[in-house]
Amino acid sequence: MRAVRNGAVAGLLGGAAVALWFLLFDATRGRPLETPALLAAAILHGQVGPSVPVTWAIVVEYTALHFAAFVAYGMAAAFLIVAAEREVGLVAALVVLFVAFEVFFIALVLGLGPALASAISWWSILVGNLLASGAMLAYFFFRHRALGRALLGGWTAVVREGVVAGLIGSGAVAVWFLLYDVAVGRPLHTPALLGAAILEGLRDPERLRISAGVVLGYSVLHGAAFVFFGVLAAVLLAMTERRPLLLLAVFVLFTCFEVFFFGIVMAMDEALVESLGWWTIFVGNILATVAMLGYFLGRHPGLRARMAEEWE
Repeated sequence: MRAVRNGAVAGLLGGAAVALWFLLFDATRGRPLETPALLAAAILHGQVGPSVPVTWAIVVEYTALHFAAFVAYGMAAAFLIVAAEREVGLVAALVVLFVAFEVFFIALVLGLGPALASAISWWSILVGNLLASGAMLAYFFFRHRALGRALLGGWTAVVREGVVAGLIGSGAVAVWFLLYDVAVGRPLHTPALLGAAILEGLRDPERLRISAGVVLGYSVLHGAAFVFFGVLAAVLLAMTERRPLLLLAVFVLFTCFEVFFFGIVMAMDEALVESLGWWTIFVGNILATVAMLGYFLGRHPGLRARMAEEWE
């Protein structure tokens, strides 16, 4: 009974996360409720195309199906988590379930035809599902703390530290670009341009149309990348407690972080690089690195002494 209740709540949270994302996404494009209307017409009525009329009836139909599917998915995940509390090896099946969930929705939209795929971009579905997965996993681990301790053991605090560091780094970059864009009279230009280039394949900056949907989509991916990097850095720093020589790996990781972002920018069209300004990317990453290292040094008072010892 507990698994059914937790699964239903997690499913409702995941469904609400996706619904809220698409509500904001459609509103920023000036086409409120278009996504649920298009999906309802394609899945429930076999009408595929961007010219489907948006009516409350068709939106309610899809909303009911949407939440029912998420509740069923949440219950399946809840039963796997309850089983994993007894057999930790079943966590692999839980990971497979969440990955399959992401792939299924993208494949569903792409499989319904190019007309629907062009109206509902693949990345908007990916972002919505990432938000749903994050909300559901956070709820599950809150309700099943013993499983989190069994999986991560003493690494729970390390992962939490890495997540916070990643959010600090991504926030530093976001604030820098916000201030820079406002100062030059182009609010949100940088995240919109990067988002359009990465998510929509834009190559000509003159054709950029700043939309909140692209900015939000890029911001989610941007934050996820920084959180992943922050967790890696936190794990390496924790390992230096036993092997101080691994401090070198931390510096290599931060260097690769800088090179990776520069590589992405330089791989774009030359016009995009000129519009962004390579030095703005450099300054943003330096600020993120300093902010994250400052946080880590505050959390690890003995790190400075170990760094001095290794330097000598």
